[in-house]
Amino acid sequence: MPHEPSVASSVALELAVQDPAGALVAAGVGALRVELCAALGATGGITPSAGLLEATLDALGPGSAVGVHVLVRPRPGGFVYDSVEATVQARDVRAAVAAGAAGVVVGALLPSGAVDVATVRLLVDAARAARSDAEVTFHRAIDTVADPVAVLDVLAGLGVTRVLTSGGAPRAVDGLDRLAALASRGRELGVQVMAGGGVRPDDVGALVAVGVHAVHLSAKRTVTDDGGPGGGGDGGYEVTDEPVARAAAEALALALTR
Repeated sequence: MPHEPSVASSVALELAVQDPAGALVAAGVGALRVELCAALGATGGITPSAGLLEATLDALGPGSAVGVHVLVRPRPGGFVYDSVEATVQARDVRAAVAAGAAGVVVGALLPSGAVDVATVRLLVDAARAARSDAEVTFHRAIDTVADPVAVLDVLAGLGVTRVLTSGGAPRAVDGLDRLAALASRGRELGVQVMAGGGVRPDDVGALVAVGVHAVHLSAKRTVTDDGGPGGGGDGGYEVTDEPVARAAAEALALALTR
């Protein structure tokens, strides 16, 4: 059975973070959730380590209002996975939820571009086997399918809690019409629609206006740090930018008062 949305008259803020410090920033600005991932800027995000999840949960502390949702993606690139990759993801899903994650963020497609029902079912079942109320978010793999609104019906049948989507546009603010259609259909099905993809604080009002259940952004900045020839050169590393995160939270609060 599809899950009823947990957001009704309000809209949640979710931040993509890569370390415990980022999760604490999210808590400080009032975010409801974090998506915990690794190598976000370089790869679009891959599965974080068990140690990183444990440290993040410890930093937030027991009873935290911020739910930690773990991205489970074994490698960069597309979302078509073989049986070994699917099994690895199922193990990561079970481990993350068993360790205390509130949910997981997953996605899998067939070579045809359709949802890989068998793999998504495997991952949903793995999450719910670890804890019956674990939430499952289908990530932006949905933005590559031909008809994402129709895909919501498939995902609802699989027990997916929400989808993360830009409405198929490079940036969510450029996909408002499709986001509105997704949000409307999502309410009918009991699937939350979370707008994400290049979101800036100035975009939040427009996203809220089309009826999404949540807004997702990374709010990241790069710290310059030269690792030398063996450390990846001078690309530096990413951290969560507290002023950007706070500006997004303030924009959301303002949008909800209108």
